[in-house]
Amino acid sequence: MRDDAHPELKDLARDLNAEFPALSPLKRLVRLRAVTPGPLVFTTSLGIEDQMITHLIFKHDIKIDVVTLDTGRLFPETYDLWRQTEEKYGKRIHAKYPKGDKLEELIDEQGIDGFYYAKEFRLNCCGVRKIEPLGRALDGANGWVTGLRADQSANRQDMDFVGFDSVRGLIKANPVFDMSREAIAEFTADNGVPVNALHDKGFLSIGCAPCTRAIGPGEPERAGRWWWEDDTKRECGLHVPDRHEVSEGAGI
Repeated sequence: MRDDAHPELKDLARDLNAEFPALSPLKRLVRLRAVTPGPLVFTTSLGIEDQMITHLIFKHDIKIDVVTLDTGRLFPETYDLWRQTEEKYGKRIHAKYPKGDKLEELIDEQGIDGFYYAKEFRLNCCGVRKIEPLGRALDGANGWVTGLRADQSANRQDMDFVGFDSVRGLIKANPVFDMSREAIAEFTADNGVPVNALHDKGFLSIGCAPCTRAIGPGEPERAGRWWWEDDTKRECGLHVPDRHEVSEGAGI
């Protein structure tokens, strides 16, 4: 995408980033919807912060599409929570799935659990199961809402409340960016928001079942993701700019 594309959205992202610190998460979502033209999409992993955002969107009927990426390797508890959330709010969480032919190619090339053997293989798997479906989820949207928080990892502390995703050409808003996990847990408990049963078992950041473990005392929140890798900046690529482009092959 050209650097001068979507100047109006870039200006809007800058203005919203200046406004967000003084607003509550609900007011941030309302303001984002009020001033952003076109579709907005919230992608949820059904983690505790995402459940708070889903609650705010559904309860207050904010016109933001709620979408999850079903990789096909999620925990049973995550599917249970998905159903419980739809039942509670009477609204649908839409799903995007990996393309079948690309998934078959991936497994033929590197095996069913090839991600354990090389970081390249793990990124390939994330590319097919998450990055490419995310592209379809955001197709046509002008804004993307996420549950990113500054205290999740050192890699996320320098992100903005609202930025412009120059690769995808849209606004990216993080309405709970400045909230602690403890504050979000208090909110979900006080408001009867369903949360993943795995959180009480030490699974603080929950992704695909083979790639997530419970964390121990003193470990950072995302230490349980891709724990076999030495790299401290462990990301699937959804929120890393140089991982946005997905090839037509088995990976990215």
